[in-house]
Amino acid sequence: MTRNRVSRDAPEIRKTAHYSEGDTEDSILVGKLPKRRVKRQSRTFGFLLYQWLYAPTIFVKTVYRQLVILGAMFAWGAAVFSYYEHLPFLDSILASVSTITTIGLYVPNGGNFLTLNRTEAALLIVMILVSVGAAASILQGTVSTAVNGDLARGEAEKRLIKRMKDHVIVFGYAHLGRYVAEKLSDLGLDYVVVTHDPAIYESLTKKKALAVLEHQNRPIVALNEAKIETASTLVTAHENDSDNMLVILSARRLKPDIRIITVVHDDQLLDTAKNAGADVVIPSSVSVGHLLALSVTTRDLVGVVFSEKVGTKEIAQFAVFKSSKLIGRGLSEFTSLAQVIGIVRKGELVQNLFDPALKIMEDDTLLVFGDPIGLHELEKEAGAT
Repeated sequence: MTRNRVSRDAPEIRKTAHYSEGDTEDSILVGKLPKRRVKRQSRTFGFLLYQWLYAPTIFVKTVYRQLVILGAMFAWGAAVFSYYEHLPFLDSILASVSTITTIGLYVPNGGNFLTLNRTEAALLIVMILVSVGAAASILQGTVSTAVNGDLARGEAEKRLIKRMKDHVIVFGYAHLGRYVAEKLSDLGLDYVVVTHDPAIYESLTKKKALAVLEHQNRPIVALNEAKIETASTLVTAHENDSDNMLVILSARRLKPDIRIITVVHDDQLLDTAKNAGADVVIPSSVSVGHLLALSVTTRDLVGVVFSEKVGTKEIAQFAVFKSSKLIGRGLSEFTSLAQVIGIVRKGELVQNLFDPALKIMEDDTLLVFGDPIGLHELEKEAGAT
């Protein structure tokens, strides 16, 4: 018997707790997004390019205070040497640089510290101590920036997000959000993950994934950083329903026409999520509960369809064995039990499914749509039980 894992295929829910017929999982996640495939390598290249371009800027931003202090000490030393040693302007600068960098091209007072002016000595001591401290801080900042690359990655991430259009914002990455992001990645669609967990954010950025860290329960700020004004769809997948509601309300305020898809863990909040502004509401407990219950009656369940018009239906698949009563029969002969929506024959999907002359053959794999009782009877006739 051919067995498949339970899929998350489910049609869309439009302003209600039920799915609309004819929609698929990809239509839920993608919405009106273009079907273009964005290569993951291009995003990695973008990260590397921006990190390379902005690394010098990031370095300057990190240590600019120390650089200012160091520059001031060079000027300080030049002034001291010019005043006390009576050196020309350029020579005084050279003497200052030589002293601070410990190269030692110039020694004040000919190297005789005992007769060195006491004020000059005190000023030079201050210059050397402050310069050494600033240089050590610059060295530490350089090593930290080079080793961790946090600031450069963050800058690259901001630049890439600003350039995005028609992308998906995935709010929440604890469990469901991770699977949503993985599916979007498989589809080749651009997305930005928003999380309030610093560890998850760090992990995502190291993987060159675009992410935004939400601070102190401030979804509006995070949504703006995720470029909601050019986004096409928002998926809220928090484990906490109240967090999802807050994000929905915030997103509707920022962009009234954005398509919002949300999960609710408490099915009593279906109407609440709808009233908050969600276009698609998926009750996790109801969906999983149906899948678990229907898997009891149909061993090869591959999906469940929730529809206001036809109710809850299953999509199942099973193989036609040599002893099957279905071999040689047409599809119209058992429509009272279920609808065949696909036949896999020799590894390929049969194209002429509506041809009246089409007959079921041994080793065919049937994809069927119907209620649990009808599918169970059809499964028996196929010899799969």
